[in-house]
Amino acid sequence: MFDPKTSQYPYTTRTDGHYIVITTTKGNIFDGKYQYVEKSNKFKFKVFLTRVALYLIVFPLARIRFGLKIYGRKNLKKNKKILKQGVVSVSNHVHFWDYIFVMKAIRPFKSNLLAWAENVNDKTGDLVRLVGGIPIPDRSVRGKISFLNSVKSLIKGGGWLHVYSEGSMWEYYAPIRPFKTGAANLAIRCDRPILPLGFSYREPGKIRKKLFKQLACINLTIGEPIYANKELDKGEQLRDLTKRSHEAVCRLVGYKDGENIYPPIFDNNERIDY
Repeated sequence: MFDPKTSQYPYTTRTDGHYIVITTTKGNIFDGKYQYVEKSNKFKFKVFLTRVALYLIVFPLARIRFGLKIYGRKNLKKNKKILKQGVVSVSNHVHFWDYIFVMKAIRPFKSNLLAWAENVNDKTGDLVRLVGGIPIPDRSVRGKISFLNSVKSLIKGGGWLHVYSEGSMWEYYAPIRPFKTGAANLAIRCDRPILPLGFSYREPGKIRKKLFKQLACINLTIGEPIYANKELDKGEQLRDLTKRSHEAVCRLVGYKDGENIYPPIFDNNERIDY
């Protein structure tokens, strides 16, 4: 597995920590009145135009600029009936564009994304919403209830929800950081599977290194659906499904069973030296 040299990035002392500074705010208040899943016709039309731009411009650019290669799309076709009933996908979070890469990989499926609330309040917040971003409220209790009801309705209604279980974006980081349990919690509550996706890297060619100063080319691998073990009690189901989804992502990016090199599974909010 190719490991880019990333010492220039200020990874935080928390394994889920954000090091991107957000300076612009739109003033959105993520309370019980906020429309976490927007359904107006005007918004849907804007989403349609955005998807046209994605297919015509952004998806080809992702391949050209970042050398994106996608593996495992056969798993989408094989599990099409299951995925159309609703699914929670998880992956590591390693690039500003990696959700664009996910959208390209799973087409023609359309997905939504759990997004850091600060990103939705940033100057690019409107675009985050148009590609399916749903802000996670961190203050309002009523907001959290409304948010949870909205995403459960989305998943149970046959929607696709993508979750970055590491909790934050660390550019070009190679090991899989510890997972939070939110994705498994939603999958269990909605009785839907988790679909693991894994970002890994390969050595860029001389032209890319010179022209783009590129650290690595991007690979995205799609795995098989993972289901909760209903023979366990709810607490063990949550821990077990989180563990198995974490291990699945590890395998997709190149870690192998039996080598005893899986990173810790659960987020303990401390920097881990791999």
